[in-house]
Amino acid sequence: MTYSNNKSSQSNTTFSQQDNPVFNAEGVKVFYSGFLALQDVYIDIPDKQIIAFIGPSGCGKSTLLRCFNRMNDLIPGAKVEGRLNYRDRNIYDPKINSVKLRRQVGMVFQRPNPFPKSIYENIAFGPRSNGYKGNMDELVEDSLRRAAIWNEVKDKLKSKGTALSGGQQQRLCIARAIAMKPDVLLMDEPCSALDPISSRQVEELCLELKQQYTIIMVTHNMQQASRVADWTAFFNTETDKHGKRYGRLVEFSPTRQIFESPKTQEASEYISGRFG
Repeated sequence: MTYSNNKSSQSNTTFSQQDNPVFNAEGVKVFYSGFLALQDVYIDIPDKQIIAFIGPSGCGKSTLLRCFNRMNDLIPGAKVEGRLNYRDRNIYDPKINSVKLRRQVGMVFQRPNPFPKSIYENIAFGPRSNGYKGNMDELVEDSLRRAAIWNEVKDKLKSKGTALSGGQQQRLCIARAIAMKPDVLLMDEPCSALDPISSRQVEELCLELKQQYTIIMVTHNMQQASRVADWTAFFNTETDKHGKRYGRLVEFSPTRQIFESPKTQEASEYISGRFG
């Protein structure tokens, strides 16, 4: 199955019923202060898979990623048009509570951002603030174990999370997101600030976590996308008649296919390094 950013082609490229998509975007556009940032996007995000967004800077990868948990709502002048369904419900319906949505669709940012609190409190703070009534010690341990960092921090849970190395901080932030029991994890270039060893640890963690979560990852590292992603979406830019650039989805295919035999010339040139 191959997807392009063309509505007419979408009718022949939908997932089968057993592949019921987590997200379904129908003509999603994003504007910043009236200027088009992302053109009509049609895409289905499959469940319990890793999806990588690749493409040159300014092509709309992070813009679309932020749509999935309405983080663009926090940007002054941002406006989203079209329909974006999360498990068959439009998340831009005025009745949708964006705070509750973000509990289901967690986010890990480009640079590790642990709270200036203890490692334990970094994990416990969110669930406690949301009324968690279970055993907090068990939740903290389980979250740190799932993020593959428990053995490194179990004897220093009272130490500040900011004292950890960069790679450990990023895994702590992933554990913090996991503690909220999300359905989806969004990752915006989660390894860009990490050394190669830490990056590899995060990649291996993602491969483990996809057993429980859908992971959507923005990355500029095509080798990383080829290693961890099941599906890859390639975005590119266009220039309007006023000279303003906007992003668009060009191709969405199984990762092996898009790297070995992309269906579009643009994707082929980008992946081969002829531009971007």
